[in-house]
Amino acid sequence: MSESSTPAVDPRLLEILVCPVTKGTLRYDRERSELISEKAGLAYPIRDGIPIMLPEEARKLD
Repeated sequence: MSESSTPAVDPRLLEILVCPVTKGTLRYDRERSELISEKAGLAYPIRDGIPIMLPEEARKLD
């Protein structure tokens, strides 16, 4: 992993985070730096290593 990549998200944080819409589990997409909620059809961005868990900030999945 290169030093220029985005900051890593704490794995312990990933274990406890859930989708704020469905309360379901999230899948970490390291390549896109997003947390994916399959149930809600949303991808929450991760900025500077911090997950942005606001539905209005999430990208709708196709």
